[in-house]
Amino acid sequence: MKKKIIVIGGGFAGIELVKILDEELFDVLLIDKINHHQFQPLFYQVATSQIEPSSISFPLRNIFNYKKNVQIRLAEVQGLNSSANTIKTSQGEFSYDYLVLAMGCRTNFFGNEEIAKYAFTLKSTYDAITIRNHILQTFENIISSTEKEKEGLFNLVIVGAGATGVELAGAFAEIKKNILPKDYPGIDFSKFRIMLLEGSKDTLGNMSINARAASKKYLQQMGVTVLTETFVKHYDGENLELGSGERINTKTVIWAAGVTANTLVGLPPESVAPANRIKVDRTSKVKGTENIFALGDVAFMETPKYPRGHPQVANVAIHQAKNLGKNFKQMHLGKSLKEFEYKDLGSMATIGRNKAVVDLPFMKFKGYFAWLIWMFLHLMLILGVRNKLIIFINWAWAYVTKDTSLRLILTMTKKNAG
Repeated sequence: MKKKIIVIGGGFAGIELVKILDEELFDVLLIDKINHHQFQPLFYQVATSQIEPSSISFPLRNIFNYKKNVQIRLAEVQGLNSSANTIKTSQGEFSYDYLVLAMGCRTNFFGNEEIAKYAFTLKSTYDAITIRNHILQTFENIISSTEKEKEGLFNLVIVGAGATGVELAGAFAEIKKNILPKDYPGIDFSKFRIMLLEGSKDTLGNMSINARAASKKYLQQMGVTVLTETFVKHYDGENLELGSGERINTKTVIWAAGVTANTLVGLPPESVAPANRIKVDRTSKVKGTENIFALGDVAFMETPKYPRGHPQVANVAIHQAKNLGKNFKQMHLGKSLKEFEYKDLGSMATIGRNKAVVDLPFMKFKGYFAWLIWMFLHLMLILGVRNKLIIFINWAWAYVTKDTSLRLILTMTKKNAG
């Protein structure tokens, strides 16, 4: 008789696991709040009007329409009962033989509710569209604003200089130079300030010294104001207050300063790790449980190479899922399980046209070649030949013309009265 596996989360880990689970051995129920997989590394390109959201969003039912052992439910998971092997959701209760948690992360505001209320985040396709709408609407508003009102509209602040923050800042700098002046010839774009704030000493703090220095230099050459060792204290939607007491008048703050794992009620207390991650052993089994597993960003796995857990990146999630998929088959056959060992293939970030940094285990480089490597590897991770082709054409067109035709403001409009 087939075992039933419930997978919570349709991110990189969840998708990879469901793909490789043996159809003859397991029935799979995939549960997510949304009906599509989202390619997070390119959210910033949607936010800056470089690619369409549909190019990086893939319907779950379409991904698995060839797998007869997979069912999909759109639901909010509210908690689990490990003794009864059930989970409670907004669509009712479901039972399992094995449960896999791959819920990913959400933005971490470090307890500051005011910042959470007014700042933009970039953790979903919807967030990316919201930022795109806001930025384009901001320049529509500038045209008819008073000089006093324009100051807050002209200041764009990005908090957090990891890969997301750096890539966003670089992309905004490029559209400021090449695209927006054509659309809004009456606006003085020398007044448009892009500020990148970072609490540590460097941009791209998880990469090599060379990558940190190069990324900061690239951004400054592109006109981005980079402020390191700078902390945000408060933001009320109008004024951003720094730890130094300085205030920045801005209507746009994008928060990319950290993440915390999505949690689930019912997990044993001993499984809780820093930043709400879930402690797992080397086979991805949750501490204090027998048949519950965690993958990707939510999993905290201590190994000799990674005593503080693995980096929360797609490559880790994908390889953990592959290892667990093989282990499920091993369990069914009564064979020993393989412990997970992550081989770091490197990290990279793009700052703009012909500008990127790449850290590989055997070499580190920057510039045009790094930019080509970044594009190729991200293109290969995109699901579906059609989407790969669409994104490649968009990138090629943008490279040749320094323009795109995707600057649409998509918001709800009020119905006409009467």
